[in-house]
Amino acid sequence: MKAMTIPTPGGPEALVLAEVERPEPRAGEVLVEVAAAGVNRADLLQRQGHYPPPPGESEVPGLEVSGRVAALGEGVDGWEVGDRVCALLAGGGYAEFVRVPAGQVLPVPAGVSLVEAAALPEVACTVWSNVFLTANLQPGQTLLVHGGSSGIGTMAIQLARAVGARIAVTAGSAEKLRACRELGAEVLVDYREQDFVEVVCAATDGHGADVILDNMGASYLARNVDLLATAGRLVVIGMQGGTRAELDLSVLLRKRAAVIATSLRSRPADEKATIVAAVREHVWPLVASGRVHPVVQATYPLAAAADAHRELEASTHVGKVLLTT
Repeated sequence: MKAMTIPTPGGPEALVLAEVERPEPRAGEVLVEVAAAGVNRADLLQRQGHYPPPPGESEVPGLEVSGRVAALGEGVDGWEVGDRVCALLAGGGYAEFVRVPAGQVLPVPAGVSLVEAAALPEVACTVWSNVFLTANLQPGQTLLVHGGSSGIGTMAIQLARAVGARIAVTAGSAEKLRACRELGAEVLVDYREQDFVEVVCAATDGHGADVILDNMGASYLARNVDLLATAGRLVVIGMQGGTRAELDLSVLLRKRAAVIATSLRSRPADEKATIVAAVREHVWPLVASGRVHPVVQATYPLAAAADAHRELEASTHVGKVLLTT
């Protein structure tokens, strides 16, 4: 089969389309014939040599796909060859076929095309596991999403709106903020020109944010903690702003607040299966009803994966960028 490989880490040109051995499903796995794959920032890091796949996983990048079931491993039930599915992966998505544990496979939601479905698994699982299962966002609370126009951000806005939370976002342009507002964000912060602490504090009459979903890490840590409400929860899911920062613990103690750092890719299969099951139960009905939808900026053929990476690196996109096989 054809797959995108990374013979030597580097820039987008490091992605090389090659013929590789087609995988076969092991016990408990599903083989998916890929229609589309989502492009994520983790893929960019892997291409650069900074984010290798977990031991035993495919060296081919790609953390989510959509397609059709091509074969079933021993002991798999609940799926049939030909079923339309999408799946959360630890790697291997930039290819014509990928094997995936059955617990990480989801049906394509009603009303979503087979290609568009590739935009859902990673962002839905990331947002639901972090904002709801971990941080326990409740109706009426305020959620701040950094990078509100990203794939994760656009999903977080929609899910928070669906449960009745108030949403604040940061983004880097008026166009991106307009997109966030159309999805349901109420408090809009241009991080290039405004201080998100000041804006969100003013918008909440000094209450602050009950939950913050942060993709920046070190550079935002102190200000995020300053912005947390009493008993607030900061969930760090990215390190675009670095990995090391000082933290005044007295602020956390005074607020009885929490800082939580999580990742999804390296979790054991049983933990991922639990998250996927929760997404199927809670998120998929919202997608099927049209209250939540995938936001897709652009679609590229697999052979043009380098161009897809360049678009993501330029940070001009809103929502997801996809590859089609």
